[in-house]
Amino acid sequence: MNRKKVLITGGAGFLGSHLCDRFLAEGYEVVAMDNLITGNTKNIAHLFGKDGFKFVKHDVTNYTFVEGNLDYILHFASPASPIDYLKLPIQTLKVGALGTHKILGLAKEKKARVLIASTSEVYGDPLIHPQTEDYWGNVNPIGFRGVYDEAKRFMEAMTMAYHRYHGLETRIVRIFNTYGPRMRVDDGRALPAFMSQALSGQDITVFGDGSQTRSFCYVDDLIEGIYRLLLSDEPMPVNIGNPSEISIYDFAKEIIELTASSSKIIHKDLPKDDPKVRQPDITRAKSILGWEPQVSRTEGLTRTLEYFKKELHGVQ
Repeated sequence: MNRKKVLITGGAGFLGSHLCDRFLAEGYEVVAMDNLITGNTKNIAHLFGKDGFKFVKHDVTNYTFVEGNLDYILHFASPASPIDYLKLPIQTLKVGALGTHKILGLAKEKKARVLIASTSEVYGDPLIHPQTEDYWGNVNPIGFRGVYDEAKRFMEAMTMAYHRYHGLETRIVRIFNTYGPRMRVDDGRALPAFMSQALSGQDITVFGDGSQTRSFCYVDDLIEGIYRLLLSDEPMPVNIGNPSEISIYDFAKEIIELTASSSKIIHKDLPKDDPKVRQPDITRAKSILGWEPQVSRTEGLTRTLEYFKKELHGVQ
Protein backbone atom coordinates (compact mmCIF):
# COMPACT_ATOMS: atom_id res chain seq x y z
CA MET A 1 0.00 0.00 0.00
CA ASN A 2 1.41 3.38 -1.00
CA ARG A 3 0.74 5.29 2.20
CA LYS A 4 1.74 8.90 2.73
CA LYS A 5 4.53 9.35 5.24
CA VAL A 6 4.80 11.97 7.97
CA LEU A 7 7.72 12.87 10.24
CA ILE A 8 6.76 14.22 13.67
CA THR A 9 9.64 15.78 15.60
CA GLY A 10 9.07 15.86 19.34
CA GLY A 11 6.97 12.76 18.68
CA ALA A 12 7.34 11.39 22.23
CA GLY A 13 6.11 14.62 23.81
CA PHE A 14 2.63 15.60 24.98
CA LEU A 15 1.38 17.02 21.69
CA GLY A 16 3.69 15.00 19.44
CA SER A 17 2.37 11.69 20.78
CA HIS A 18 -1.25 12.73 20.16
CA LEU A 19 -0.28 13.71 16.62
CA CYS A 20 1.26 10.26 16.12
CA ASP A 21 -2.07 8.72 17.18
CA ARG A 22 -4.05 10.91 14.80
CA PHE A 23 -1.90 10.34 11.73
CA LEU A 24 -1.76 6.58 12.26
CA ALA A 25 -5.55 6.57 12.62
CA GLU A 26 -5.77 8.47 9.32
CA GLY A 27 -3.70 5.78 7.58
CA TYR A 28 -0.32 7.52 7.38
CA GLU A 29 3.08 5.97 7.89
CA VAL A 30 4.47 7.79 10.94
CA VAL A 31 8.08 8.43 11.94
CA ALA A 32 8.31 9.87 15.45
CA MET A 33 11.62 11.57 16.23
CA ASP A 34 12.65 12.74 19.71
CA ASN A 35 15.85 13.14 21.73
CA LEU A 36 13.82 12.52 24.94
CA ILE A 37 15.15 15.48 26.95
CA THR A 38 11.55 16.37 27.80
CA GLY A 39 9.63 13.71 25.85
CA ASN A 40 9.05 10.17 27.13
CA THR A 41 8.63 6.91 25.22
CA LYS A 42 5.79 5.94 27.59
CA ASN A 43 3.66 8.45 25.63
CA ILE A 44 4.06 6.33 22.48
CA ALA A 45 4.63 2.90 24.05
CA HIS A 46 1.18 1.79 22.86
CA LEU A 47 2.32 2.43 19.27
CA PHE A 48 5.45 0.27 19.30
CA GLY A 49 4.97 -2.72 17.03
CA LYS A 50 2.06 -1.13 15.20
CA ASP A 51 2.16 -1.32 11.42
CA GLY A 52 3.35 1.96 9.94
CA PHE A 53 4.94 3.36 13.10
CA LYS A 54 8.64 3.94 13.69
CA PHE A 55 10.48 5.74 16.50
CA VAL A 56 13.90 7.34 15.98
CA LYS A 57 15.87 8.76 18.90
CA HIS A 58 17.59 11.80 17.43
CA ASP A 59 18.41 15.43 18.19
CA VAL A 60 17.15 17.51 15.27
CA THR A 61 19.75 20.23 15.88
CA ASN A 62 22.11 17.74 14.20
CA TYR A 63 21.96 16.57 10.59
CA THR A 64 18.57 14.90 10.15
CA PHE A 65 17.85 12.21 7.58
CA VAL A 66 14.76 10.14 6.85
CA GLU A 67 14.97 7.30 4.39
CA GLY A 68 12.63 7.19 1.41
CA ASN A 69 9.77 9.47 0.53
CA LEU A 70 8.39 12.02 2.96
CA ASP A 71 5.14 13.89 2.37
CA TYR A 72 4.71 15.93 5.54
CA ILE A 73 6.81 17.12 8.50
CA LEU A 74 5.38 18.44 11.75
CA HIS A 75 8.11 20.17 13.76
CA PHE A 76 7.13 19.93 17.44
CA ALA A 77 10.56 19.37 18.99
CA SER A 78 11.17 21.87 21.80
CA PRO A 79 10.97 22.23 25.55
CA ALA A 80 7.59 23.89 25.99
CA SER A 81 6.96 24.63 29.67
CA PRO A 82 8.68 27.41 31.64
CA ILE A 83 10.25 24.90 34.04
CA ASP A 84 11.86 23.16 31.04
CA TYR A 85 13.03 26.09 28.97
CA LEU A 86 14.41 27.93 32.01
CA LYS A 87 16.39 24.79 32.87
CA LEU A 88 17.38 24.18 29.23
CA PRO A 89 17.79 27.67 27.76
CA ILE A 90 20.53 26.85 25.22
CA GLN A 91 18.80 23.68 24.00
CA THR A 92 15.55 25.63 23.62
CA LEU A 93 17.21 28.27 21.45
CA LYS A 94 19.09 25.64 19.45
CA VAL A 95 16.03 23.56 18.59
CA GLY A 96 14.11 26.68 17.56
CA ALA A 97 16.96 27.93 15.37
CA LEU A 98 19.29 25.09 14.30
CA GLY A 99 16.60 22.41 14.57
CA THR A 100 14.18 24.39 12.45
CA HIS A 101 16.92 25.02 9.87
CA LYS A 102 17.65 21.28 9.64
CA ILE A 103 13.95 20.41 9.34
CA LEU A 104 13.28 23.03 6.66
CA GLY A 105 16.31 21.75 4.74
CA LEU A 106 14.96 18.20 4.98
CA ALA A 107 11.54 19.37 3.78
CA LYS A 108 13.17 21.13 0.81
CA GLU A 109 15.16 18.03 -0.10
CA LYS A 110 12.11 15.73 0.17
CA LYS A 111 9.69 18.26 -1.36
CA ALA A 112 7.57 17.78 1.75
CA ARG A 113 5.06 20.19 3.26
CA VAL A 114 6.17 21.29 6.73
CA LEU A 115 4.10 22.58 9.65
CA ILE A 116 5.95 24.24 12.51
CA ALA A 117 4.65 24.50 16.06
CA SER A 118 4.81 28.12 17.11
CA THR A 119 3.14 29.49 20.21
CA SER A 120 1.02 32.25 21.68
CA GLU A 121 4.23 33.26 23.48
CA VAL A 122 5.30 35.07 20.29
CA TYR A 123 2.83 37.73 21.46
CA GLY A 124 4.72 38.11 24.76
CA ASP A 125 2.88 40.18 27.38
CA PRO A 126 0.36 41.49 24.84
CA LEU A 127 -0.78 45.07 24.52
CA ILE A 128 -3.86 44.04 22.51
CA HIS A 129 -6.55 41.62 23.64
CA PRO A 130 -7.56 39.12 22.37
CA GLN A 131 -4.51 38.35 20.24
CA THR A 132 -4.88 38.30 16.45
CA GLU A 133 -2.31 36.84 14.06
CA ASP A 134 -1.37 40.27 12.70
CA TYR A 135 -0.24 41.47 16.16
CA TRP A 136 3.58 41.61 16.32
CA GLY A 137 3.87 41.07 20.05
CA ASN A 138 5.50 42.62 23.11
CA VAL A 139 8.48 40.40 23.97
CA ASN A 140 11.53 41.03 26.15
CA PRO A 141 14.32 39.45 24.05
CA ILE A 142 16.82 39.37 26.93
CA GLY A 143 14.42 38.28 29.68
CA PHE A 144 14.39 34.76 31.10
CA ARG A 145 11.38 33.81 28.97
CA GLY A 146 13.08 35.26 25.88
CA VAL A 147 14.87 31.96 25.19
CA TYR A 148 11.51 30.37 24.32
CA ASP A 149 9.68 33.40 22.92
CA GLU A 150 12.52 34.44 20.60
CA ALA A 151 13.29 30.85 19.53
CA LYS A 152 9.72 30.58 18.28
CA ARG A 153 9.76 34.03 16.67
CA PHE A 154 12.99 33.15 14.85
CA MET A 155 11.42 29.83 13.84
CA GLU A 156 8.53 31.67 12.21
CA ALA A 157 10.88 34.10 10.43
CA MET A 158 13.02 31.28 9.01
CA THR A 159 9.96 29.31 7.94
CA MET A 160 8.58 32.28 6.03
CA ALA A 161 12.03 32.84 4.45
CA TYR A 162 12.04 29.24 3.15
CA HIS A 163 8.47 29.68 1.94
CA ARG A 164 9.23 32.91 0.07
CA TYR A 165 12.75 32.18 -1.16
CA HIS A 166 12.56 28.43 -1.89
CA GLY A 167 8.82 28.13 -2.52
CA LEU A 168 8.56 25.56 0.27
CA GLU A 169 5.05 24.58 1.33
CA THR A 170 4.91 25.76 4.94
CA ARG A 171 2.27 26.05 7.66
CA ILE A 172 2.57 27.85 11.01
CA VAL A 173 0.33 27.07 13.98
CA ARG A 174 0.36 29.39 16.99
CA ILE A 175 -0.65 27.15 19.87
CA PHE A 176 -2.37 28.57 22.95
CA ASN A 177 -2.50 26.86 26.36
CA THR A 178 -3.38 23.21 25.79
CA TYR A 179 -4.09 20.45 28.31
CA GLY A 180 -5.08 16.81 28.46
CA PRO A 181 -3.73 13.29 29.04
CA ARG A 182 0.06 12.79 28.76
CA MET A 183 0.96 16.17 30.21
CA ARG A 184 3.90 15.73 32.57
CA VAL A 185 2.78 15.90 36.18
CA ASP A 186 5.84 18.02 37.02
CA ASP A 187 5.98 20.22 33.93
CA GLY A 188 5.36 23.39 35.96
CA ARG A 189 2.39 24.75 34.03
CA ALA A 190 -0.77 25.83 35.86
CA LEU A 191 -2.97 22.83 35.15
CA PRO A 192 -0.52 20.03 36.04
CA ALA A 193 0.61 21.97 39.11
CA PHE A 194 -2.93 22.65 40.35
CA MET A 195 -4.17 19.12 39.72
CA SER A 196 -1.13 17.51 41.33
CA GLN A 197 -1.38 19.78 44.38
CA ALA A 198 -5.14 19.29 44.73
CA LEU A 199 -4.96 15.50 44.40
CA SER A 200 -2.09 15.38 46.91
CA GLY A 201 -3.90 17.62 49.41
CA GLN A 202 -1.24 20.33 49.16
CA ASP A 203 -1.87 24.06 49.03
CA ILE A 204 -2.40 25.32 45.48
CA THR A 205 0.22 27.85 44.43
CA VAL A 206 -1.04 30.88 42.52
CA PHE A 207 1.54 33.39 41.33
CA GLY A 208 0.71 37.04 41.94
CA ASP A 209 -2.90 37.83 42.83
CA GLY A 210 -4.17 35.34 40.23
CA SER A 211 -5.86 38.00 38.10
CA GLN A 212 -3.75 37.03 35.07
CA THR A 213 -5.82 35.13 32.52
CA ARG A 214 -5.31 32.07 30.34
CA SER A 215 -7.44 30.27 27.76
CA PHE A 216 -7.27 26.47 27.96
CA CYS A 217 -7.83 24.24 24.92
CA TYR A 218 -8.39 20.49 25.21
CA VAL A 219 -5.78 18.47 23.33
CA ASP A 220 -8.24 16.69 20.98
CA ASP A 221 -9.51 20.04 19.73
CA LEU A 222 -5.98 21.30 19.18
CA ILE A 223 -4.94 18.19 17.22
CA GLU A 224 -8.00 18.57 14.96
CA GLY A 225 -7.06 22.20 14.26
CA ILE A 226 -3.45 21.27 13.47
CA TYR A 227 -4.56 18.46 11.16
CA ARG A 228 -6.86 20.81 9.24
CA LEU A 229 -4.18 23.49 8.99
CA LEU A 230 -1.62 21.06 7.58
CA LEU A 231 -4.01 20.03 4.82
CA SER A 232 -5.13 23.60 4.09
CA ASP A 233 -3.59 26.08 1.66
CA GLU A 234 -2.80 28.69 4.34
CA PRO A 235 0.91 29.63 4.68
CA MET A 236 0.40 32.46 7.19
CA PRO A 237 0.25 31.85 10.97
CA VAL A 238 -3.03 30.62 12.42
CA ASN A 239 -4.03 30.76 16.09
CA ILE A 240 -5.37 27.47 17.45
CA GLY A 241 -6.75 27.68 20.96
CA ASN A 242 -9.91 28.02 22.99
CA PRO A 243 -11.14 31.62 23.43
CA SER A 244 -12.84 30.76 26.74
CA GLU A 245 -10.77 32.94 29.09
CA ILE A 246 -10.45 32.49 32.86
CA SER A 247 -8.34 34.06 35.59
CA ILE A 248 -5.72 31.82 37.16
CA TYR A 249 -7.33 32.34 40.59
CA ASP A 250 -10.74 31.21 39.33
CA PHE A 251 -9.09 28.32 37.52
CA ALA A 252 -7.49 27.18 40.78
CA LYS A 253 -10.93 27.29 42.42
CA GLU A 254 -12.36 25.20 39.55
CA ILE A 255 -9.69 22.54 40.09
CA ILE A 256 -10.34 22.43 43.85
CA GLU A 257 -14.06 21.97 43.20
CA LEU A 258 -13.50 19.34 40.50
CA THR A 259 -11.16 17.28 42.67
CA ALA A 260 -13.22 17.80 45.86
CA SER A 261 -9.94 18.78 47.49
CA SER A 262 -9.45 20.50 50.82
CA SER A 263 -6.47 22.44 49.37
CA LYS A 264 -6.16 26.13 50.14
CA ILE A 265 -4.92 28.71 47.62
CA ILE A 266 -1.64 30.41 48.54
CA HIS A 267 0.09 33.22 46.66
CA LYS A 268 3.72 33.54 45.55
CA ASP A 269 5.56 36.28 43.67
CA LEU A 270 4.70 36.59 39.99
CA PRO A 271 7.53 35.47 37.68
CA LYS A 272 9.16 38.22 35.61
CA ASP A 273 7.58 38.92 32.19
CA ASP A 274 4.64 36.61 32.96
CA PRO A 275 1.86 37.54 30.48
CA LYS A 276 -1.09 39.27 32.16
CA VAL A 277 -3.61 38.10 29.58
CA ARG A 278 -3.82 35.36 26.99
CA GLN A 279 -6.79 34.76 24.69
CA PRO A 280 -6.76 33.72 21.03
CA ASP A 281 -8.76 35.43 18.36
CA ILE A 282 -9.72 32.38 16.25
CA THR A 283 -11.53 34.22 13.45
CA ARG A 284 -8.92 33.05 10.94
CA ALA A 285 -9.16 29.39 12.05
CA LYS A 286 -12.95 29.53 11.82
CA SER A 287 -13.01 31.07 8.35
CA ILE A 288 -10.10 29.20 6.74
CA LEU A 289 -10.27 25.82 8.50
CA GLY A 290 -13.90 25.67 9.61
CA TRP A 291 -12.47 24.91 13.05
CA GLU A 292 -13.46 25.86 16.55
CA PRO A 293 -13.16 24.01 19.88
CA GLN A 294 -15.80 21.38 20.66
CA VAL A 295 -14.78 20.21 24.15
CA SER A 296 -15.90 22.39 27.05
CA ARG A 297 -13.47 23.10 29.88
CA THR A 298 -15.66 21.10 32.29
CA GLU A 299 -15.57 18.03 30.03
CA GLY A 300 -11.89 18.39 29.20
CA LEU A 301 -10.87 18.80 32.84
CA THR A 302 -12.93 15.76 33.83
CA ARG A 303 -11.10 13.62 31.23
CA THR A 304 -7.74 15.04 32.29
CA LEU A 305 -8.44 14.41 35.97
CA GLU A 306 -8.74 10.66 35.32
CA TYR A 307 -5.30 10.68 33.71
CA PHE A 308 -3.74 12.57 36.64
CA LYS A 309 -5.31 10.21 39.18
CA LYS A 310 -3.66 7.27 37.41
CA GLU A 311 -0.32 9.06 37.14
CA LEU A 312 -0.22 10.16 40.77
CA HIS A 313 -1.95 7.31 42.56
CA GLY A 314 -2.25 4.45 40.08
CA VAL A 315 -6.05 4.75 40.30
CA GLN A 316 -7.76 2.82 37.51
